[in-house]
Amino acid sequence: MKKVMLLIAIVLFIGCKEEKSKKTETVQEHEMPAAAKETKKKKKVLSPHTETMAMVGDAHIHIDYSSPGVRERIIFGGLLPNNKVWQAGAHKATWIETNKDLTIQGKLLKAGKYGFFVIPSTEEWTLILNTNWDQHGKDDYDEKEDVMRFSVQPIILEDTIEHLEYKITKTAMNEGEISMAWEKVKVSFAFRVN
Repeated sequence: MKKVMLLIAIVLFIGCKEEKSKKTETVQEHEMPAAAKETKKKKKVLSPHTETMAMVGDAHIHIDYSSPGVRERIIFGGLLPNNKVWQAGAHKATWIETNKDLTIQGKLLKAGKYGFFVIPSTEEWTLILNTNWDQHGKDDYDEKEDVMRFSVQPIILEDTIEHLEYKITKTAMNEGEISMAWEKVKVSFAFRVN
């Protein structure tokens, strides 16, 4: 009988130690993710994904892009060299979508979704609409897939625009303007809804 009681006492003692050990492990598991979440919260997105959209006449215009910051850098003629194709945003190529045909500088742009690229320079920018809208940066850019190219004059701004910004402005019943501004440069173009 004494042996049975001793055996029960040993089993209970070992069981209690294992239970206590499991509780300690569980507490540690819950503490680790909380600390990891706190670290993640502190990380700031440098080029947040954003979009802008507007109705002009019966056309729905939508622009999707990632918005890099200046962060004390020289952008045009520095980070982005003149006379080289740029995806007009960060990460994935910027795209523009319209559900109606548009006329831009006398050229017809059929309803659809297009990659938006630019070639900056000091005197004149080339703006490009390309059929390949779903690509990373300009990695797969191919001039043969351009549906439209046109030139605009850059406007030099007094104040710095810290984050790349697109705007769609309705200027008349069936007319509008799309503008892109970053650092101290702004480019824009007018369009008419067909």
